[in-house]
Parts: sequence; C-alpha cells; structure tokens
Amino acid sequence: MAQCVQSVQELIPDSFVPCVAALCSDDAERLTRLNHLSFAELLKPFTRLTSEVHMRDPNNQLHIIKNLKIAVSNIITQPPQPGAIRKLLSDVVSGSQPADGLVANVITAGDYDLNISDRSIKASVPWYSNWKDTLMEMKESSLNTATTPWFESYRETFLQSMPASDHEFLNHYLACMLVASSSEAEPMEQFGKLSQEQHRIQHNNDYSYPKWFIPNTLKYYVLLHDVSAGDEQRAESIYEEMKQKYGTQGCYLLKINSRTSNQASDEQIPDPWSQYLQKNSIQNQESYEDGPCTISSNKNSDSNLLSLDGLDNEVKVDGLPNNFRAHPLQLDSSSDPSNNIDGPDHVKSASSLHETKKANPGIIHGACLTLTDHDRIRQFVQEFTFRGLLPHIEKTIRQLNDQLISRKGLSRSLFSATKKWFSGSKVPEKSINELKNTSGLLYPPEAPELQIRKMADLCFLVQHYDLAYSCYHTAKKDFLNDQAMLYAAGALEMAAVSAFLQQGAARPYPAHYMDTAIQTYRDICKNMILAERCVLLSAEILKSQSKYSEAAALLIRLTSEDSDLRSALLLEQAAHCFINMKSPMVRKYAFHMILAGHRFSKAGQKKHALRCYCQAMQVYKGKGWSLAEDHINFTIGRQSYTLRQLDNAVSAFRHILINESKQSAAQQGSFLREYLYVYKNVSQLSPDGPLPQLPLPYINSSATRVFFGHDRRPADGEKQAATHVSLDQEYDNESSQQWRELEEQVVALVNKGVIPPNFHPTQYCLNSFSDNSRFPLAVVEEPITVEVAFRNPLKVPLLLTNLSLLWKFQPKDCSGKNDEEVKELVASEPEMIGTEVISEFLINSEESKVARLKLFPHHIGELHILGVVYNLGTIQGSTTVDGIGALPGCHTGKQSLGMSVRGRQDLEIQGPRLNSTKEEKTSITYGPDRRLDPIIVEEMPLLEVFFIHFPTGLLCGEIRKAYVEFVNVSKCPLTGLKVVCKRPEFFTFGGNTTALTPLSPSASENCSAYKTVVTESTSVCTALTSSASSVDFGIGIGSQPEVIPVPLPDTVLLPGASVQLPLWLRGPDEEGVHEINFLFYYESVKKLPKIRHRILRHTAVICTSRSLNARATVCRSNSLEDEEGRGGNMLVFVDVENINTSEAGVKEFHIVQVSSSSKHWKLQKSVNLSENKDAKLGSREKGKFCFKAIRCKEKEVATQSSEDYTFADIIFGNEQIISSASPCADFFYRSLSSELKKAQPSAHTEKQSVEDAVRLIQKCSEVDLNVVILWKAYVVEDSKQLILEGQHHVILHTVGKEAYSSPQKQEPPEMEPLKFFRPENTAVSSRPSVEQLSSLIKTSLHYPESLNHPFHQKSLCLVPVTLLLSNCSKADVDVIVDLRHKTTSPESLEIHGSFTWLGQTQYKLQLKSEEIHSLQLKACFVHTGVYNLGTPRVFAKLSDQVTVFETSQQNSMPALIIINNV
Repeated sequence: MAQCVQSVQELIPDSFVPCVAALCSDDAERLTRLNHLSFAELLKPFTRLTSEVHMRDPNNQLHIIKNLKIAVSNIITQPPQPGAIRKLLSDVVSGSQPADGLVANVITAGDYDLNISDRSIKASVPWYSNWKDTLMEMKESSLNTATTPWFESYRETFLQSMPASDHEFLNHYLACMLVASSSEAEPMEQFGKLSQEQHRIQHNNDYSYPKWFIPNTLKYYVLLHDVSAGDEQRAESIYEEMKQKYGTQGCYLLKINSRTSNQASDEQIPDPWSQYLQKNSIQNQESYEDGPCTISSNKNSDSNLLSLDGLDNEVKVDGLPNNFRAHPLQLDSSSDPSNNIDGPDHVKSASSLHETKKANPGIIHGACLTLTDHDRIRQFVQEFTFRGLLPHIEKTIRQLNDQLISRKGLSRSLFSATKKWFSGSKVPEKSINELKNTSGLLYPPEAPELQIRKMADLCFLVQHYDLAYSCYHTAKKDFLNDQAMLYAAGALEMAAVSAFLQQGAARPYPAHYMDTAIQTYRDICKNMILAERCVLLSAEILKSQSKYSEAAALLIRLTSEDSDLRSALLLEQAAHCFINMKSPMVRKYAFHMILAGHRFSKAGQKKHALRCYCQAMQVYKGKGWSLAEDHINFTIGRQSYTLRQLDNAVSAFRHILINESKQSAAQQGSFLREYLYVYKNVSQLSPDGPLPQLPLPYINSSATRVFFGHDRRPADGEKQAATHVSLDQEYDNESSQQWRELEEQVVALVNKGVIPPNFHPTQYCLNSFSDNSRFPLAVVEEPITVEVAFRNPLKVPLLLTNLSLLWKFQPKDCSGKNDEEVKELVASEPEMIGTEVISEFLINSEESKVARLKLFPHHIGELHILGVVYNLGTIQGSTTVDGIGALPGCHTGKQSLGMSVRGRQDLEIQGPRLNSTKEEKTSITYGPDRRLDPIIVEEMPLLEVFFIHFPTGLLCGEIRKAYVEFVNVSKCPLTGLKVVCKRPEFFTFGGNTTALTPLSPSASENCSAYKTVVTESTSVCTALTSSASSVDFGIGIGSQPEVIPVPLPDTVLLPGASVQLPLWLRGPDEEGVHEINFLFYYESVKKLPKIRHRILRHTAVICTSRSLNARATVCRSNSLEDEEGRGGNMLVFVDVENINTSEAGVKEFHIVQVSSSSKHWKLQKSVNLSENKDAKLGSREKGKFCFKAIRCKEKEVATQSSEDYTFADIIFGNEQIISSASPCADFFYRSLSSELKKAQPSAHTEKQSVEDAVRLIQKCSEVDLNVVILWKAYVVEDSKQLILEGQHHVILHTVGKEAYSSPQKQEPPEMEPLKFFRPENTAVSSRPSVEQLSSLIKTSLHYPESLNHPFHQKSLCLVPVTLLLSNCSKADVDVIVDLRHKTTSPESLEIHGSFTWLGQTQYKLQLKSEEIHSLQLKACFVHTGVYNLGTPRVFAKLSDQVTVFETSQQNSMPALIIINNV
C-alpha cells in the first residue's frame, strides 16, 4: 500500500472515539451561527485533548490514555442513506488529487513523467534494473514515499460515516451535551425541555436512530454566554443555579463571541476550522438564504459535510428547535429518483466542485471569536472530558464488570478469570462453512453477551486494549456458540485489532481472525461495508508488518462489482503493495494500476483513472507490448478528452498512430478517427495559433530530393527533347562522376586549360548522395521541385488534401544586398514565391509514396523550405466498427466521415557525419545539409535541345543524318555554346566552312548523307584526289577533340530564338547498346558572379548491329613502274567480310567506294582481278580488293601544311562520294584522333628507349596510310526497301602488318607459371625486329621470264639480270651483295636446279638517302628447267653504325626463270 501520513497505531484510535451528542436551544444555535458555525463545528478543532488522561480499570489499576479525542455531533434521528454515503465518498475522492499540478503536467512530449511519488519518477528503459533502484530508493527514503491522499480521505470519511449498528457499540452516543443561551428568558426551563427531548429520542420507540450506548446516558449542561452582547452577572447567577441543580461535574459556563463581527476585519485571527470544513465544502448545496436545505453534518466525523455557509437548518417541527428527521446525508429524491450515485453521470466532475469552492469566497469562520475564546472552548472540552465523560465511562466499565462477574458466579474479577480461560485446553473453532446461516439472530439489549461486547467496546475506546481483547475473545466464543455470526464477526474483528494494539505486543497479530471476520461479513451477512472496514484495518496492520503480499491479496479479494470506487481504490493500494515488496513486482504493479484505472473510470473518477493509466504506462512503454501500449494510450486519450485536457489527448492518440501498430485495420481506422476528432477540437480552441505537428504519414527526410528547373518535355512526333536531369532518374555514382569529368573538361578549356578554384560541378538534382554542404543556387522564375517521401504505417489509407510546401523567404533588392529590414515571409506571398498545392494525395495502407511539390520563385533572395503543410484525413466511407465505442459525435453522421485536420510536418535533414580531422573522428559531429535552403539568383539563359529524326538503332559504321534544334526559352541571350562528349567519333556538326558541309543532296539517286558527284560509268578504276585539312574539322594540333563548339550563327542565341543544325551520326564499330553522354555548355552574355555557366545533359542510347568487318595489309611492290621511275609503290590488300546477321533485314552490302587518306600516300588504282565491277556482298560473303598505292608528289607534300591530308577516291559505282568533305572526312578525322589517343602512351615510352639508329630503321617499315571503305546496305523493312550507307576506317601503321576496322576480341592469355627470380637481361633490346630490317633495303631482280636456248649448239646459257637496290631510309646505307650460293638443304637443289652467277661474287656499295642503284649480273645455266634467281644475299648497315643487318625479304619471294631448249 501507499505510504500514509498516520501510522496504523495512530489511525485506529482516531477512527474509534467516544461519541457525544449535542442538543442546542434556538438561541444557543443563533449565538454560534454568528461565527458561521454550528455548536458541534465550533468544538471540532478542540476535540483532541492536549494532555494525558488517567482513569482506573476494574482492578483499580491506573490506566493512562494518550491523545484522546472525542467526537461531538448534532442529534440526527434518520439513519444516513447508503446512496448519500456513496456520493459523499465519491466527492471526497474526486476532491483529493495529486498535489503537484494534477495530471495535466504528466504527459510531456512523448515521454511520460509520472507522479508515482510526491516527486516525479521518469520512466526509464530497460525498466527492471532502473525501476528496482528507483523503487528501493523510494521505500528506504521517508521523504519520497508514494502517498495517496485521496485514499486516506476516503478511508477517514468511510470509517466516520459508518452507520451505527446493533451488534457493536463503538459509535453509539455515550453522552449528550444540552446547550442553552444565557440570553434566553428561562434558561433552566430550556435545559429541562432539552433534557426531556433527549430522553424522548432515546427511550421512545418511534426513534430507532440514533443509537445510545447505555440507557443511563450522561447529560452535560452547557450555558453559552455572548460576551460582547450578554449580561455577564446574569450568566454567572444562572450558572450558580445550574451547579446547585446538576452538580459542578455536570454543567459548564462557556463564554464566546468576545468581539463583534464588525470588528472582525481589524485583526487577523487564525482559522482552525478551515482544515475541517474545507474538504466538506465540496458538497454543492444551495446557500442558506435561498431556501431550506438539509443539514450536512455527521455525528462522529472529522470531515463533517456542511452546507456552504456552515449553518444548520432550523425548520421547527412540533415546536422543537431541530428537525431531527432529515439526516445530512439524505438525498433529495426529486433530483435523483434512482439513487444510483455510482453512475458516472451523477457524480459531479471535479471542475464543477472547484467552481463551487470559488463561488463562496468571503466566509470567515469564527469571526466573533478571539484567541481567548479559543482557549475557553479548549478548556471546556477538557473539563467535559475530565469531569464528565471519563468518570462516566469508568463507572460504566465497573458496572458492566460487576454484572459479568455475578453472572458467571465467580468470586474474582474477570481480569484474573480470563487467564484460566485462555491457558486451558482450547476448544477447536468450527470452520465457517459448518456454521449455519444465523446472521439474522438478534440479542435483546440487556443480553449478557452484549454486555461483554459493551464492556469490550468501552475499553477499546479508552485504549485499554488488554482488557478489550479479553472481553472480545470471551464475547466471540459466546457468539460462536450461539452461531450469531454477525456478532461473532464483529468480535473477531475487534479482537484482532486489540491484539495488534496491545502494548509490548504480548501476542502476535491474529490475521486469521480478520480473514474469518471478512468472510463472514461478506458471504454470510452480505454486509460489504463491514467487510470493507475489516479489509482497510487489516491491510494497514499487515503493511505495518511489511507483509505486502498478504495485504495485496486481502485488498484484491474485496474487489467486487457492487462498488467501482471501492474496487478502484483497493486495487490501487494493492498495486502499491507490489512495488513495496523486497523485490518489487513492477509488472504486477502496472497491471493492477490498469485495473484500478478501469474501475475509477467506471466510478466516474476520470482524473484518477487517467493518473492510474499514466503510471502504468511507464512500465509497458518501449518493451514491445504494443497492444497493451495501444490500449493504455487509447484510454489515456479518451480520459484526457473527457477532462478537456485536449493536448494530452492528442499526444496519447498520436502515440498509438506513430508506433508500428499491430492492430487490425478496423481498429487502426477507429484510432485514427478518434485522433482526428480530438485534434479538431484542439485546433478549434486556438484557430489562429501555430499549425501543430501531425504524426502521420511518416516522412523520410533524408530521402527528400530537390530539383531545380523545368520538367522535361515529352517527345513530340519525331522531336525528342534532351533527357537532361529529372527526378525519375535513379542516382548512379558512376554516371555522375562521368558528367562531372565532362563539365570539368569543358570548363578547363574555356578557362585556358585551368579549372578555376571556385568551380563546383553543377547539380540540378540534390539528394542524399550529392554534396549538399553549400547553399544551392536556383534561378528566378524557374521552378523548384521538392520530392517528399511519405510512408503510411497504418493498414488504413490516408488522404492528404491541400498539400503544399511551407517556406520562409528573405528577399534581396536588385543590387544583391539585403533590404534594410529583412522581411521574413512565410508561405503567404504569391508575388514573391508561388506555391503549388496538390488538392488530393492518397497513400494506401502501408504504402510508401513520393509527392512532388513545386515552388515558383519570382524574386531574388534566400529561400528556406521548412516542411509540408496539409490536411490529414481518412477516406469517405471507410467506417469500421470498433468494439470500444466512439467519442460523442466522433463518427456518427455522414458529414463527419471524411474528417480532416490541418497541420504540418517539418523537413529536418541531418547532414553527413564529419570524419576528416582528429576531433571529428573522436566525436560524433554532423555537417550541414543545405539542400532545402536555395539562394535565388538573377535570370540566366535557359537552353532546350531537341533532336529530330534521331535514330535508336544503327548498323556499325552506318552514317545517318539528323537535325538538332537549339531553343533559348529564357529572357536572356546565350552564347559560348559547346558540346562535350567522350565519344566524339559518334557525331559531327560538319566542317567549319560551308563548302565542306553538304546541303541537302541533289545529284544522288538516294537521299544520301554524303556530298556526291556523278561520274561517267566508263571511267576506269583510277583515283580522284582531293585534299582537306584536319583543322577545318576541329581536329587541329593541341585541340581537345571531345569539346566541340556548336556552330551557332553569330555565336549568340537570342531570347525565344531557335536554330536547327544538321547532325551526322555514325554507328560505333562495336555491336551492342551504347550510352553516349552529351553535355551542352553555355554562358550568359552578361557575366554573373554566382553562376558562370549552365549545362544541359543528354544521354543517347544507340543499339548497333553488325555490318562489315574490313581487314587491310600493305606491302612493298617489287615493280618499278613509277611516273618518276622512283621506287615507292606499295600494294594495299583489303578484305571485306559481311558479318551481318539477317535479323536487321539487310539483304546485301555494296562497296561503293574505297578512299585513302594520308599525308604522304595515296591510292592510285584498283588492281581488280575479276571482271565484276559492282562489289556486292551477300550474307557471310567476303570480298578481296587489291590497290596500288603511290607516294604523293613532293611538291604536293611541300605545299600542304603539316595537318593537310590527301584524299584519293576509287569509285565502284556511278557517283563519287567526296571523301574530303563532311561527313566522311569528319568521321575519319575523329576515328583517327581517337586511335592516336589510344596509341600515344605506348609510342611515347618506346621513343625513349630505342636508339636513333634503330629509329631510322623502324621508320622504313612505317606507313601512315588510312583506308576508308564506303558502303551501302539494302534493307527491307515493312515491305519497303531502304538504302543505308556507312563507312569503315582501317588505319595502317606498319608494312606487312594486318589492321582491322573494328577492334578485335583479344583472347585471354594463358596462365604462365609464376617466376620467383629476376630475369637477368632486363634491358630493352635495341635490335630492330626482322620485319623492320627487311624493309631497310628493297631489292628487285629484272630478267626475262622465259628464255629459249639451243643447248645442242651452245652448252652454256648466259642470262643478263639487273639487281635493283633501293634505299628506303633517309640515311646513308652501306650494302654488301653476296652472290655465293648458300643452300640450307639438299632439297632446295632438287627443286630449283643449280645455276651459277658469273663474275664478281661480292659487291660493296653505299646508297645515299632513298637512292636506287642497279647492278648488272650474269647467270649461267647448263640445262633446261625452272630456276629461282632469288639467291643473292644482301647485307646492309647504316654508314655511321658498326652492326651489319641482313635483309632477308627476297628469300620469301622467288624470282623464277624458265629455260627452254630449242
């Protein structure tokens, strides 16, 4: 149980005190009424004796009585009605609440501070250890123990309002004060009348109430004298007369009212009555002046119930001064016909009671009394007790004792006799079930059993507990023998209490007596009031012995359906028992608190119910008992709403909704509607207050994304807008890095190769992955879209209406400075910031959904997006019945189904955790996240790009012409438009000069993308040459081919203007899906400080399918046919294979032209072996082409700049594609530059390690001839024939080495065994390879192919042979020609036969740079046959070098001669 203010040793004697009746005359009552008090009330503060009192027991032993108190009350002849007592108890409980701020301050911001004790204990998790500590501390500390003053008030009132009964005499009147006034005409006569009246009430059979202790009641005569108005001498004389008549022990002169009431305000006199009367003033009765009302005092109660002015009623009946027929607890039957006081509707709420208190503020009790008068009253009570009451009691005890001794026929007193009775063999008591129901047995008043009981009660009242116990024990046996169960239960109860209160604890507390008494009262006598008294006393006794478990069991046993208030209070006390145990049982505490709260609620005690639920909540909270939490929160919400604590109600309902609820959908719907209903009431109280925070739906703040700019336009026919950035795109770290690199590339180019230090990559979409440490920049008049991620945790759909962003804006003037006063506008200035409102936004059950909300800034300044504001509601018609019943008017009518409330939720985003410095690593600090705080800057140009006829699928190498449209949709002109792309070989805008860029073609048979010229069909396959510079195509020295300026007319795009430019595309050489990123860069004509440039992104997705694969090799020609007779011819072999799979619908490819492009070489003619001029390739066919290549003329090379290339076209059709014009040359240059880019790093390292000599040798075998193969493909699509065209490039670097048009798949190298030692020779070999050496000197033999010789005439055949030696290098070369045969094997002799060179066998020559030298040789044959003349071995070395190299090229090429005999 909770800690009480009084100990049980003080409580019990104060609950059972001698009762004294008071009977006043009219005048006497009038005198006391001047103080707003009745006579009984006047005495109340002084009824406890200040000193010890002595009396003698029947054995003449001195007995000391400490702290004796008496109860004085007016005589009431009607017993109190049970309903009235219940109402009184209910009012007492509701009037007593926790002292510190009531429940209103309990729930705080989602965490509960619960008043479980006089200080607040904060609920903590995990509860077991912390709770234990807290509760142990509470138990051990005398200051901080939990008190329940409402229970103590209830118990006190309950014990003092118990009706007197016949089976016990504790609250029967022992004496009667007869009070008359000295101002009456005949005071003595008045005393006589009062005495007769008392006698009539006691002995007349008409009055069964009140009860009197013994027939011979003590009468004590009191003369009241008004000092300020009365005649003192007369009063004294009357008093003398009284003393003569009644004896000095039986009368008293009490002087009061020493000052007049009009002087009352002069000095402050303490008011000792207030503490007794205040708690009773809660009973709301009409004031005395308004008409008759019932007397509201009670005979022996510390807390008498009074009418508010404190006056007794004075309606005379039959000439009597008091109306005894109406008890103060009588109910007004007209107002409450049912007498059902327990119902919640009939109990006045505490708020109305407090109002009643305030309504009567001016009443001062004892206004006419001085401190001397107080002392006189105190003296009077002392005198009455010492001289009147105690001698009367002592005498009565002796008489009763004598009667009992004579009845038993014993010579000694009861005192000694009891020893024998109790020490002898005990008779086993019968169990209560064996006793038949004789609760109806009544004893006559003079029955000897009752005399024992009377004596026991008298002893008990004067604290003589030993004697009382003996008498109770004797009486108990008598009653049990007679099976008078009601009497026996009463004796058992008081015997147990007496045993407990005996000094020195002679015997243990007989708890089984109490248990038997409670069971008898409850089950046999059906008297719950007496059973309750037993439980209250026994529980206090057990608690004082720290037997909390037994006390709790006892308290719980008496909870029943007949009284909710009693059950609630007992359950609450049981709960306190559980936490006062040695090891506190916290969950039991919480569970019983819930039960108590439920019963309080049924009893109409809403505040106490709320308090119990709140205290239990701290145990259940956060332990995962979600259904229990929901139930408690729901009840707290309901009770708070009923008590008009609307904020607490909202808070409790909010808890139900925001926890991950395990309730059914119907239940959640019910909770939500209750919440909305309560919330609506709260918001109506302060309609102009700030918008409150709503708990639903959840917002994932960190997932908030902010997008700056307009939405992308949808595709319009063949027009497709640039993809740019949108909220529909998922964030990809890799691609964002690529875009950043592209932007850095173009910014570096614009800033002369250096990225400015204040450069930050443009971010149009901010999310949790982007860098949000800086304030983002937004452009005025361009929308800002905020994507908010909502999640509905409930199983019922939520409907958000009028959803919009909440923001704050600080405008700046045009100069960019802040205004003098910073205006902070919040969401109400559409001319500054336009706000988009979503009228309806539905989130289904347990769904996550994003809302995109827009703002339109119309002014520069600083914008802060604070959160979202919306109406939260449910869907119409989603009514589900919950078993709990709704709040009044909650969802009863159709109009309230779609209820919604307005509120807000803030967007608060935590920045990234800082982890760079040591301090940041050791502490947990977070950086800022400023994505919701954009700075609005001045107008900037805004570019939109549209692609027209842009393909999605191409063949590898296919050329397609599209158009791109640039539109300036802003009010500012834009300039400096560039596009940057990692794949520049994919597209071109054409050359720099208009002559190179073809207009729409006119001469072609098909709408070709190339510039074409018709040729005569009779022309042979010879080359048509032209030249072009790579500078014209943007591939100059040192330029960045990836950054391409867009050729805008006048380089400026004015506001609203649009430009359409042709765009040629070439399908990438590898098949598959290609994502190609274009980044368009542009600037404003007006330079702005904050934003230097803007960008627009486009990602093109192209799917390429296989077309042709070209392979080419170049080798030196042995022939010397040259216009100038110089050796410099080469043969180019080109293999073209159709590798297209027929899925693309390609019928066949036509090779229409092969062109060469080189600074030094050009194709001269086609060496076409077949007659078929038209080169067609069907599926999987391969074609072979052979071309002769010659060096460009020296003068041509000299006149051209170093970047000029000569183009030579060999045509297979009837129209020439000018390969030096766009787009053919563009794509050639772009693929060439990307090839060079790939080859650069390896070439660079080689240069450093190879010696100059070797470099010269290597140069001989290098060739920079590039072949462009142009083709057409015939495609059948939808039964129409289309002609596609394209080109492939083969870049030839080295003589004799194959080159390919498309990158070859590399076979993965085989695993080599690991080597754990360092190879010895780590130096790079400076020896050139065989291929390079064979190219140093070119040799060719000139001789007749066949010779007829008459061997029969001349046996030796001599043939002249010319050996041509050509120096291919730029350096001087020493050459040795060795003609001696050096056969490697005998087989070669057989194959070639044997012949002999005549003349000199070795020649030593020096060849100048690129010199051609001829040697005249003679070969001698002896018989016919086929001979290989290629036997001379040629050795060469550079003139300034020592090492000699052999050129072994000619060994591989046999020079055959046929010798015939004629």
